[in-house]
Amino acid sequence: MIDQYLLCCMKSAQYESLGGEVGFYGEIPQVPGVWATGRTLEACARELLEVLEEWVNIGVARGYKLPICEES
Repeated sequence: MIDQYLLCCMKSAQYESLGGEVGFYGEIPQVPGVWATGRTLEACARELLEVLEEWVNIGVARGYKLPICEES
């Protein structure tokens, strides 16, 4: 169930090139505070997934309502 939620959120991830050697920035708009950077797009996506996983685990442990993720 959590894996499905993570995959759904990752589908809405948005990435931006920071130019040259700097790398990429990624965020998930419907999940506030979840963002990451990486030297490559793939590294950024991996880091973003790790941040999202931590965010979900902390949110569930604290009883927070998670944003609804709907497949488009």
